[in-house]
Amino acid sequence: MIPMRLKAEIPPIVEPAVVRLRDSAAPPNEWADNQAYLIGREGSLRDYDFQGFSLRIDAPDNERLDGDVVLLLPQQNIAHRLIRAGSNHNTFLVTERCDQLCAMCSQPPKRHHVDLFPLFEQAAKLAPRGATVGLSGGEPTLYKQQLFRFLRVVHEERPDLRFHILSNGQHFNNADLETMRSLPHDQILWGIPLYAPDAVVHDEIVGKAGAFDALMAGFTLLLKAGAAIELRTVVMTTNAQDLPELAHFIATNLPYCSTWAIMQLEPIGYGRKNWDRLFFDSSVSFTPISRAINIAAARGIDASLYNFPLCTVPSAYRSFAPSTISDWKRKYLSFCDECSLRRICGGFFEWYDSNKGFMRAGAI
Repeated sequence: MIPMRLKAEIPPIVEPAVVRLRDSAAPPNEWADNQAYLIGREGSLRDYDFQGFSLRIDAPDNERLDGDVVLLLPQQNIAHRLIRAGSNHNTFLVTERCDQLCAMCSQPPKRHHVDLFPLFEQAAKLAPRGATVGLSGGEPTLYKQQLFRFLRVVHEERPDLRFHILSNGQHFNNADLETMRSLPHDQILWGIPLYAPDAVVHDEIVGKAGAFDALMAGFTLLLKAGAAIELRTVVMTTNAQDLPELAHFIATNLPYCSTWAIMQLEPIGYGRKNWDRLFFDSSVSFTPISRAINIAAARGIDASLYNFPLCTVPSAYRSFAPSTISDWKRKYLSFCDECSLRRICGGFFEWYDSNKGFMRAGAI
């Protein structure tokens, strides 16, 4: 598993600092406030010069840090990696608060909130050219004014960046329309979950009465604003058999969505807690998924399978299953070593337990 928090000996800072790590030496007489330059290595320890102070980071020898953006907090001997320059999977957890209690949530909500938007703004401006930055929670739109400002301000300075925002889509209203229309929608993709074609099942899964109706109103406002939407449906025992009906619902009511991501359950957070009750073994029963994909394709909906190891997908549908598990939480099992598809397969989640997972995994 790729480390996202690195042991560090940080300078005597009194405020949080966002710092980009550089392997190259500092230009003569030229110091950038947010740059730290490598000046030496000893084993796993790397010494950086940060504004004339020492910053020492402990990282595995094979871990590339050049261009990474880290967050340093006063009196914490940790460097939090916000941006990994060599990765396509960089996401800011903008809040841990949420107004839903989804049965399979991989990031169970907390009551407290620390506003880090100004720090995330600094970090995004230091991201590599053309990067995609994810914004997740909790529910980011609980702080939608800060979110809108972040998107506008960062885009003004870094129009090359793209954003992928995970949201339950329920907190927009008519007063937001003008602001929403001003956002750079060609650079933003909203990832919004829809778990069933009816309110009863959807609301039960997300643990919130009225969520389905609020979501439908949110979709209308996003459409009026010109937003790009990625629908996301986690497959569980509670909704798997309804996937073909959901495909019809999407094609009829939400045909303007950019893509429909049908997702396997992530075994962490509430997903791990409720695994025995919720996990749907698609390696044994793929029929409702294949029917949903067929309906979507026939109705012109771009459907994809996220988090599905290729050995759990029938060969006719493997082209729908790109590698989507973030590199920092991805692993391969022993039978993957000789697999001819490993190069294009997304593998398994780091916390996947093969004793409780896909019965037919590994059978290509």
